[in-house]
Parts: sequence; structure tokens; C-alpha cells
Amino acid sequence: MLNVKNLHVAYGQSEALHGIDFSAKKNETVAIMGRNGMGKTTLFKSLIGILPLKSGTIAIDGQDVSKDESYRRVSKGIAYVPQGRMIFPTLSVEENIQTGLENAKHKEIPEEIYALFPVLFDMRRRKGGNLSGGQQQQLAIARALVTNPKVLLLDEPTEGIQPSIIKDIAKALNEIRKMREITIVVSEQVLSFAMDVADRLFVIEGGRLVHETPRASTDVAHIKQYLSV
Repeated sequence: MLNVKNLHVAYGQSEALHGIDFSAKKNETVAIMGRNGMGKTTLFKSLIGILPLKSGTIAIDGQDVSKDESYRRVSKGIAYVPQGRMIFPTLSVEENIQTGLENAKHKEIPEEIYALFPVLFDMRRRKGGNLSGGQQQQLAIARALVTNPKVLLLDEPTEGIQPSIIKDIAKALNEIRKMREITIVVSEQVLSFAMDVADRLFVIEGGRLVHETPRASTDVAHIKQYLSV
């Protein structure tokens, strides 16, 4: 469903990603693990089209989207939940979700969205800026899901969120995958969260993928060494 080959991305003359290769199947969740500054957000911004590629290819469901602008990638099935959530603080919860329907054929929020995140239904008239960090993260995921994506990208979804809400988000992501059979790619530093949701884990270091493991055979101590400062 997602196929990334030999991805190179640079900021000016400084190369940030060095030949990234990975793929994710339909109905698979992949975690990209790494410390701050290792290239996770750069990778995700390049996947959605915010950052241009120096070289390499990105394909969604067999379609090459490497040169497409972000909105075209969304129309071809990729959705992005950025680090920091980036919700609209002065819009209501309902209005925030509706912004994801801008180019959709349907304009009604699907019932399953509120079933996944009941707190958003309870607070649908409240301004997004008045929600807690965890509630804003659920809102950002809901906004992405109404685009009906084939691939969902989540950049550091647990950042600044209390442990009980992290568990709720993991449960919701697993439910989403069962309901829609979509591909999920998540960048993370919280190993316990990645182990709750991912089928495979990658480690990124210095803009390179340096380790890959199926969840079932993950050496937790080894991964923690990569994540320690």
C-alpha cells in the first residue's frame, strides 16, 4: 500500500534523509522509532509532500506520488496527522472535523468517527483550543480519518499526552485498522505505545533506517538503546 524507495531529502545543501527504503502492506501498522532530530518528522513531511524529494520514489497503492503536491496525495489516499496536532483552536470540534471533508463527496461526519472518539461527540460544540492535549490528538486523528485514507500517517501522536489517553489512542488505532483495513505509519519515541499498535518496528538514526524487526521478535532492550539519549 505504501512503498518508499531510496528517499533522499535535503534542507538546502544539508541532506537530512539518506536513502530511506521501507514498505507497508494493506492493513499493517508500521512504527518508525527514533530520538528527536533523527529524521522522523522530515520523513513524514516528505511522504505527505510538504518537503520536496531530492531523489527517490513514494507510491500509494501502486501510484507514484513523488512529484504530487500535498492535496493531490490526499486525494490519492494518504492522510497526515502532524506533530503538535495543528488543530484550529478557534473552530469548534465539529468544524475542525468538517475541514477534512473539504474535498470529500459526502459532507456529513461519519457516525463511526464519534463512535471511535465519544469524547469528541460530547464536546463537538466546544472550541478546539479548549480541549486537552489528548483530546486534541483524537480530534486531529478524526479530521484525518474523514478523508477516508488508504494510508494514515501519525507523527509522534503520544507527545505531551497522559498515559491513560495514550492507551485510548492505541485502542482506537487498532479499532480503525480492523474497521477499515487501512495502513498506518506512526513515528514514535514511546516504545510501549509502538508495541501496542505496530506489526513491525523500524529505527531511524541520522536520517537512515538502521534497524527493522517484527513486533513478535522485538528485542526491547536493543530498541531502548537506540532511543536513549
